[in-house]
Amino acid sequence: MSTNTADVSSTTSPSIKPKRRINFRWRVVDIVIAAVLAVASGVVFWGWDGVWTPLSKPLDAVLPGLDSLLGGVWLFPAVLIPLIVRKPGAAIFAELVAATVEAILGTYWGASTLLSGFIQGLGAEIVFAAFLYLGWRLGNAILAGAGAGLALAILDLIVSYPGSKPEFIAIYVAGSVVSGAVVAGLLSWLVVRALARTGALSRFAAGRTKELV
Repeated sequence: MSTNTADVSSTTSPSIKPKRRINFRWRVVDIVIAAVLAVASGVVFWGWDGVWTPLSKPLDAVLPGLDSLLGGVWLFPAVLIPLIVRKPGAAIFAELVAATVEAILGTYWGASTLLSGFIQGLGAEIVFAAFLYLGWRLGNAILAGAGAGLALAILDLIVSYPGSKPEFIAIYVAGSVVSGAVVAGLLSWLVVRALARTGALSRFAAGRTKELV
Protein backbone atom coordinates (compact mmCIF):
# COMPACT_ATOMS: atom_id res chain seq x y z
CA MET A 1 0.00 0.00 0.00
CA SER A 2 2.73 2.45 0.90
CA THR A 3 4.47 1.86 -2.44
CA ASN A 4 1.30 2.53 -4.40
CA THR A 5 0.60 5.71 -2.46
CA ALA A 6 4.06 7.01 -3.18
CA ASP A 7 3.65 6.17 -6.85
CA VAL A 8 0.34 8.01 -7.09
CA SER A 9 1.78 11.02 -5.26
CA SER A 10 4.81 11.18 -7.53
CA THR A 11 2.75 11.00 -10.71
CA THR A 12 0.05 13.51 -9.78
CA SER A 13 2.11 16.22 -8.10
CA PRO A 14 3.82 17.48 -11.31
CA SER A 15 0.40 18.15 -12.84
CA ILE A 16 -0.51 20.61 -10.09
CA LYS A 17 0.17 24.14 -11.36
CA PRO A 18 1.48 26.65 -8.87
CA LYS A 19 -0.89 29.52 -8.17
CA ARG A 20 0.05 33.00 -9.29
CA ARG A 21 0.61 35.17 -6.26
CA ILE A 22 0.47 38.92 -5.84
CA ASN A 23 3.81 40.47 -5.00
CA PHE A 24 2.84 43.30 -2.66
CA ARG A 25 6.40 44.37 -2.07
CA TRP A 26 7.55 47.51 -3.84
CA ARG A 27 11.16 47.36 -4.94
CA VAL A 28 13.34 50.46 -4.94
CA VAL A 29 13.24 50.52 -8.74
CA ASP A 30 9.43 50.38 -8.65
CA ILE A 31 9.26 53.38 -6.35
CA VAL A 32 11.81 55.38 -8.32
CA ILE A 33 10.26 54.74 -11.74
CA ALA A 34 6.72 55.28 -10.49
CA ALA A 35 7.73 58.54 -8.81
CA VAL A 36 9.64 59.84 -11.85
CA LEU A 37 6.77 59.04 -14.20
CA ALA A 38 4.23 60.53 -11.79
CA VAL A 39 6.20 63.76 -11.48
CA ALA A 40 6.45 63.99 -15.26
CA SER A 41 2.71 63.36 -15.45
CA GLY A 42 2.14 66.22 -13.02
CA VAL A 43 3.97 68.56 -15.38
CA VAL A 44 1.75 67.33 -18.21
CA PHE A 45 -1.31 67.96 -16.01
CA TRP A 46 -0.14 71.49 -15.36
CA GLY A 47 0.37 72.15 -19.06
CA TRP A 48 -3.02 70.66 -19.87
CA ASP A 49 -4.66 72.99 -17.34
CA GLY A 50 -3.78 75.91 -19.61
CA VAL A 51 -5.03 74.16 -22.74
CA TRP A 52 -8.27 72.87 -21.23
CA THR A 53 -10.15 76.19 -21.08
CA PRO A 54 -9.81 77.21 -24.75
CA LEU A 55 -10.60 73.65 -25.86
CA SER A 56 -13.51 73.06 -23.49
CA LYS A 57 -15.53 76.14 -24.41
CA PRO A 58 -16.18 75.14 -28.06
CA LEU A 59 -17.09 71.59 -27.00
CA ASP A 60 -19.42 72.86 -24.31
CA ALA A 61 -21.02 75.20 -26.83
CA VAL A 62 -21.77 72.29 -29.14
CA LEU A 63 -23.23 70.17 -26.35
CA PRO A 64 -23.12 71.01 -22.62
CA GLY A 65 -21.04 68.39 -20.82
CA LEU A 66 -19.12 67.35 -23.91
CA ASP A 67 -15.98 68.99 -22.53
CA SER A 68 -15.62 65.89 -20.34
CA LEU A 69 -13.98 64.28 -23.37
CA LEU A 70 -10.86 66.23 -22.40
CA GLY A 71 -10.58 64.65 -18.97
CA GLY A 72 -8.60 61.58 -20.02
CA VAL A 73 -5.33 63.50 -20.02
CA TRP A 74 -5.62 63.85 -16.23
CA LEU A 75 -6.14 60.10 -15.89
CA PHE A 76 -3.37 58.42 -17.88
CA PRO A 77 -0.84 57.87 -15.03
CA ALA A 78 -3.52 55.88 -13.16
CA VAL A 79 -3.19 53.23 -15.86
CA LEU A 80 0.28 53.77 -17.34
CA ILE A 81 2.23 53.42 -14.10
CA PRO A 82 0.36 50.35 -12.76
CA LEU A 83 0.87 48.63 -16.11
CA ILE A 84 4.61 49.06 -15.63
CA VAL A 85 5.22 48.42 -11.92
CA ARG A 86 2.24 46.08 -11.34
CA LYS A 87 1.92 46.78 -7.64
CA PRO A 88 -1.17 47.34 -5.48
CA GLY A 89 -1.66 51.04 -4.83
CA ALA A 90 0.21 52.15 -7.95
CA ALA A 91 -2.79 53.91 -9.51
CA ILE A 92 -3.52 55.96 -6.39
CA PHE A 93 0.18 56.69 -5.87
CA ALA A 94 0.58 57.85 -9.47
CA GLU A 95 -2.41 60.19 -9.45
CA LEU A 96 -1.65 61.64 -6.02
CA VAL A 97 1.97 62.44 -6.86
CA ALA A 98 0.99 63.89 -10.23
CA ALA A 99 -1.76 66.00 -8.64
CA THR A 100 0.66 67.23 -5.98
CA VAL A 101 3.13 68.37 -8.63
CA GLU A 102 0.31 70.05 -10.54
CA ALA A 103 -0.81 71.90 -7.40
CA ILE A 104 2.74 73.00 -6.57
CA LEU A 105 3.29 74.37 -10.08
CA GLY A 106 0.05 76.30 -9.78
CA THR A 107 -3.41 75.44 -11.00
CA TYR A 108 -6.84 77.04 -11.04
CA TRP A 109 -8.22 74.28 -8.81
CA GLY A 110 -5.52 74.65 -6.16
CA ALA A 111 -5.17 72.01 -3.45
CA SER A 112 -8.47 70.40 -4.47
CA THR A 113 -6.50 68.65 -7.20
CA LEU A 114 -5.21 66.31 -4.49
CA LEU A 115 -8.73 65.07 -3.84
CA SER A 116 -9.28 64.69 -7.57
CA GLY A 117 -6.04 62.74 -7.89
CA PHE A 118 -6.98 60.38 -5.10
CA ILE A 119 -10.51 59.72 -6.40
CA GLN A 120 -9.36 59.25 -10.00
CA GLY A 121 -6.59 56.92 -8.93
CA LEU A 122 -9.06 55.01 -6.78
CA GLY A 123 -11.33 54.50 -9.78
CA ALA A 124 -8.56 52.71 -11.67
CA GLU A 125 -7.27 50.97 -8.55
CA ILE A 126 -10.62 49.29 -7.94
CA VAL A 127 -10.55 47.75 -11.41
CA PHE A 128 -7.01 46.40 -11.04
CA ALA A 129 -7.92 45.06 -7.59
CA ALA A 130 -11.00 43.34 -9.02
CA PHE A 131 -8.62 41.27 -11.17
CA LEU A 132 -6.39 40.65 -8.12
CA TYR A 133 -3.60 42.66 -9.73
CA LEU A 134 -3.07 39.84 -12.22
CA GLY A 135 -4.84 41.30 -15.27
CA TRP A 136 -2.68 43.61 -17.37
CA ARG A 137 -4.00 43.05 -20.88
CA LEU A 138 -5.61 45.63 -23.15
CA GLY A 139 -9.12 44.95 -21.86
CA ASN A 140 -8.01 45.47 -18.27
CA ALA A 141 -6.26 48.72 -19.16
CA ILE A 142 -9.36 50.04 -20.93
CA LEU A 143 -11.58 49.09 -17.99
CA ALA A 144 -9.18 50.77 -15.55
CA GLY A 145 -9.18 53.93 -17.67
CA ALA A 146 -12.97 53.86 -17.80
CA GLY A 147 -13.06 53.38 -14.02
CA ALA A 148 -10.87 56.44 -13.53
CA GLY A 149 -13.10 58.38 -15.92
CA LEU A 150 -16.23 57.38 -14.01
CA ALA A 151 -14.60 58.47 -10.74
CA LEU A 152 -13.67 61.82 -12.31
CA ALA A 153 -17.25 62.35 -13.50
CA ILE A 154 -18.83 61.50 -10.16
CA LEU A 155 -16.55 63.87 -8.25
CA ASP A 156 -17.00 66.70 -10.75
CA LEU A 157 -20.77 66.34 -10.77
CA ILE A 158 -20.86 66.50 -6.97
CA VAL A 159 -18.37 69.33 -6.50
CA SER A 160 -18.58 71.44 -9.66
CA TYR A 161 -21.99 70.65 -11.16
CA PRO A 162 -24.40 69.95 -8.30
CA GLY A 163 -28.06 69.78 -9.28
CA SER A 164 -27.32 69.23 -12.98
CA LYS A 165 -30.06 68.05 -15.32
CA PRO A 166 -30.18 64.32 -16.19
CA GLU A 167 -29.15 64.90 -19.81
CA PHE A 168 -26.07 66.87 -18.74
CA ILE A 169 -25.15 64.15 -16.25
CA ALA A 170 -25.49 61.45 -18.90
CA ILE A 171 -23.33 63.34 -21.39
CA TYR A 172 -20.70 64.24 -18.81
CA VAL A 173 -20.41 60.69 -17.48
CA ALA A 174 -20.30 59.18 -20.98
CA GLY A 175 -17.63 61.64 -22.13
CA SER A 176 -15.49 61.05 -19.06
CA VAL A 177 -15.70 57.27 -19.32
CA VAL A 178 -14.92 57.26 -23.05
CA SER A 179 -12.03 59.67 -22.58
CA GLY A 180 -10.64 57.59 -19.73
CA ALA A 181 -10.98 54.35 -21.67
CA VAL A 182 -9.27 55.73 -24.80
CA VAL A 183 -6.66 58.18 -23.49
CA ALA A 184 -5.80 56.63 -20.14
CA GLY A 185 -6.56 53.03 -21.06
CA LEU A 186 -5.81 52.33 -24.71
CA LEU A 187 -3.02 54.87 -25.21
CA SER A 188 -1.25 53.92 -21.99
CA TRP A 189 -1.37 50.25 -22.99
CA LEU A 190 0.10 51.11 -26.41
CA VAL A 191 2.89 53.16 -24.80
CA VAL A 192 3.82 50.35 -22.42
CA ARG A 193 3.76 47.80 -25.23
CA ALA A 194 6.06 49.98 -27.33
CA LEU A 195 8.45 50.45 -24.41
CA ALA A 196 8.43 46.71 -23.70
CA ARG A 197 9.46 45.95 -27.27
CA THR A 198 12.50 48.23 -26.97
CA GLY A 199 13.72 46.43 -23.85
CA ALA A 200 13.36 49.56 -21.71
CA LEU A 201 11.16 47.66 -19.26
CA SER A 202 13.41 44.63 -18.87
CA ARG A 203 13.57 45.11 -15.09
CA PHE A 204 9.79 44.88 -14.84
CA ALA A 205 7.33 42.07 -15.44
CA ALA A 206 5.76 44.23 -18.14
CA GLY A 207 8.93 43.85 -20.18
CA ARG A 208 9.33 40.10 -19.62
CA THR A 209 5.87 38.78 -20.44
CA LYS A 210 3.97 38.47 -23.68
CA GLU A 211 0.80 40.05 -22.33
CA LEU A 212 1.59 43.48 -23.74
CA VAL A 213 3.51 42.43 -26.84
